[in-house]
Amino acid sequence: MSDFFKFGSKSSSSSSTPSENEKKEQIMNAVRTEIAQANAQLLMNNMNERCFKACVTRPGASLSSSEETCLTRCMERFMDTFNIVSRSYTARLSRERLDSITSDFEKTP
Repeated sequence: MSDFFKFGSKSSSSSSTPSENEKKEQIMNAVRTEIAQANAQLLMNNMNERCFKACVTRPGASLSSSEETCLTRCMERFMDTFNIVSRSYTARLSRERLDSITSDFEKTP
């Protein structure tokens, strides 16, 4: 799952000083971290909302054992599905990036 939230690439400009490059990289890492946290929060909120709607038919002071079991299974399925989609998406992006690099390489004389 964590692979899904990692994106972007390191970039540096030859005209920048090492200090400027380090600052840029720190800022980019901070932005990546914030985006990953926001994505994780969104994932958790979606999972909680969907599973609660599916499993808790009559909200009360506490969950019944069947509701707890349903919630556990629902959340496990949700995360399993998310992980499968995430791995497939990451693999596709990697293939596309490799294809792009390969086609760029073939174009150079």
